[in-house]
Amino acid sequence: MSTVHSSIDHHPDLLALRARYERVAESTSAHVTFGLALLTGLYVAASPWIVGFNAARSLPTCDLIVGIAVAFLAYGFATALDRAHGMTWTLPVLGGWVIVSPWILPDSSPGAGMIWSNVVAGALLTLLGLNATYFGMRTRAAVSQA
Repeated sequence: MSTVHSSIDHHPDLLALRARYERVAESTSAHVTFGLALLTGLYVAASPWIVGFNAARSLPTCDLIVGIAVAFLAYGFATALDRAHGMTWTLPVLGGWVIVSPWILPDSSPGAGMIWSNVVAGALLTLLGLNATYFGMRTRAAVSQA
């Protein structure tokens, strides 16, 4: 007697769930949100050299690491929202860190360019991150109602 085991990949509920996430991820607003988050992350990573953080030591390193992390996260959300939606909360947290990092990191007094660059990029990243988190929550709510 043999038993046929079907793959979970073809389960109707899983297929419906993936279809909902794909619809959300393919919307124009999702493309704009994740694209701008990617560009913001790349700017944060490059901002020490664009703005010129000459007097700082740890802020350029912090911005480089956070910017690369944001760019990778935004790319991951854009390509696999169905598997990565639970991590969208990290974008607003990283945006908040970018805002406060000039005052928290042990550098000599941050210049006006450093502060403006981090505050504006961090605020934009926080707003985009909250929007990305909304996509994940909206899809989860639609799945729980179905």
